[in-house]
Amino acid sequence: MPTLSPSRALDFQRCPLLFRLRVIDKVPEPPSPAAARGTLVHAVLERLFDLPRPERTVSAALALVDPAYQAICAKDPHIPGLFATEEERRDWLASAEPLIRAYFTWEDPTRLEPEARELFIEADLGDDDGLKLRGFIDRLDVAPGTGALRVVDYKTGRAPAPRFAGEAEFQVSCYALALWKTRGVIPAMLQLVYLGNGGALLRFEPTQANLETTEARLHALLSAIVRTAESGVWPPAKGPLCGWCAHQALCPEFGGTPPELPPDTLARLGLKAPLP
Repeated sequence: MPTLSPSRALDFQRCPLLFRLRVIDKVPEPPSPAAARGTLVHAVLERLFDLPRPERTVSAALALVDPAYQAICAKDPHIPGLFATEEERRDWLASAEPLIRAYFTWEDPTRLEPEARELFIEADLGDDDGLKLRGFIDRLDVAPGTGALRVVDYKTGRAPAPRFAGEAEFQVSCYALALWKTRGVIPAMLQLVYLGNGGALLRFEPTQANLETTEARLHALLSAIVRTAESGVWPPAKGPLCGWCAHQALCPEFGGTPPELPPDTLARLGLKAPLP
């Protein structure tokens, strides 16, 4: 059965070859310092809500950095190898501090009691293609009394330029769609907390029409993925994010050659037969 996450859907939209390397070939991606820092900050903000409300302070959050680092290293033993010296590691840990401090300028965690953190969600989108949508929601809040849902997503980069804001809205709209499908409730608010460059807050209030559009877009993307798989041609698309791509050595745009396409490509996409 085919599945898509918001991240993989955006991968295909940005660069079909990147989607192929991640989803079909499953080429390993060594962590970068920036990506590992994002994982670290997410872990700190998740653990922050384990503390009693009055103790959710900036200093308490900063005290969580080292144990969170140990925890992410236990999950990914490649992370310590990112640093040639202990001084590099300490500088990297210190670079998380302004991101954590920025969080407190946008939210007061002592006033919040999330229903869930790092919530895995999967929804059947129906239709003839059998598409399932899945992903992890950083935080889900439920308003006392009204039961209104708020989806919160943390971003450790800076807020996107207006021309890229649509991608951010699409990602959280996918989460809202999954919640609507599984709980029968449309979230009242979708909130992205950007922590880079001092931080910024983006909010969206989804409607049923918005979510229906998101669902139609996901089905269209799956159809495009299947057509691409059937053609056997996964073209690269050079863009502003190429500088951060871990697969330049396999990309024709940078003089590389992709691996031979596996014969069971459709099966790896969760498809037993081409879609009509």
